[in-house]
Amino acid sequence: MEAAASRQQEQALLLLLEKMHFVSPDRLPSLFNGYAADLGIRAMTIFLADLRQNTLVSLPEGPDQPSLRLGVDDSEAGRTYRTGQLQTSEHRAGGLQLWLPMNDGMDRIGVLEVRTDTLDQGTLQVCRTLASLLALAVIGKGGHSDAYSRLQRSAPLKLEAEMAWAYMPPRTMGTEQVTSSAVLEPAYDLGGDAFDHSLIEGELHITVLDSMGHDLLSGLTSTVAMSSCRNVRRSSSGSLREIVATVDTNLATWFPDRFITGVFAHLDLANGTLNWINCGHPTPLLLRDQNPVPGALDRDPQLPLGIAHGLAGDHGPHAWRIDTVQLQPGDRVLLYTDGVTEAEAQDGTRFGQERFTDFIIRAIAAGEPTPEALRRLVNNILTYQDGRLSDDATILVFEWHPTRT
Repeated sequence: MEAAASRQQEQALLLLLEKMHFVSPDRLPSLFNGYAADLGIRAMTIFLADLRQNTLVSLPEGPDQPSLRLGVDDSEAGRTYRTGQLQTSEHRAGGLQLWLPMNDGMDRIGVLEVRTDTLDQGTLQVCRTLASLLALAVIGKGGHSDAYSRLQRSAPLKLEAEMAWAYMPPRTMGTEQVTSSAVLEPAYDLGGDAFDHSLIEGELHITVLDSMGHDLLSGLTSTVAMSSCRNVRRSSSGSLREIVATVDTNLATWFPDRFITGVFAHLDLANGTLNWINCGHPTPLLLRDQNPVPGALDRDPQLPLGIAHGLAGDHGPHAWRIDTVQLQPGDRVLLYTDGVTEAEAQDGTRFGQERFTDFIIRAIAAGEPTPEALRRLVNNILTYQDGRLSDDATILVFEWHPTRT
């Protein structure tokens, strides 16, 4: 009997894997629920995180069905999103209610609710497989439709923010050797901040940018800078000097009255060598054994991007200096824009670097996942400044963990 049920569940999963590629995005919930009985469950509901990661929004089964909204900070579904751990409870209509994380690799997408009469090892495995399949389906179909993006917005997006998010990578990514996670606010009103992280040929490439101003032109400037960086990475060896020189030249050519500060870094995943160029940006911070290492990444400042090209003169191109440090397993590097530390309370007191690093250290010590620590931190900064930032605030943390199993 159990073997027959297992074969039926396996066949249903295979059919879903085949059919989900051809269904329209809005019909994904009804497709999967159509196989609920064959999978040995009652029903399932897909919840996606909104842009600010404070609300989980359900995908309705049809155009006439309402979309449910659950708080990330005050619901069982939110607990799963925050911790990445399965949650179970009794459902008010009978049976059990399961909440499972939906992830794209290491990036949090949302939560899957599954209702079932019983929970054995086979059913649990089916539920985990469903969460993985649906995560893949949502990511794959999200680029072909505006349906999911529309649901995930809790407020109108300004034009510059629309443009910025279109170029942003997933918030979190990584492998068994490294993890990188970022957060950016104000989510619906971005100006000139941007971040990027990418893995290629045994290296982690990191970029954090802060364009002058807080308008559409600021967003355009950051977009050109990020596109220049990716163009070099994808067209050649992508050396740091080539990347920075190309960004500097393109900014000076197309936006001669603008400049950007930024950090461009390459981490060798095999040996932990970190190379970086800091172009007038706040100094990154190094955390080791849950403590800051004073002055570890302090170096003489270099020119912001968009300025050096015009100062080259008769001496040839500007010579960008590459700084180097050797990381130890478990080291974390924090990059941020000045909107983080310069956020001000009503009395004019700034949030500051000490408060910022202390928050991260306490979260790490408590075993909190980095994406969740950053989500809470940026909410803390928003609260500190009465819910509205006067400047973009971007934080990116990457950890080198070559010995992690």
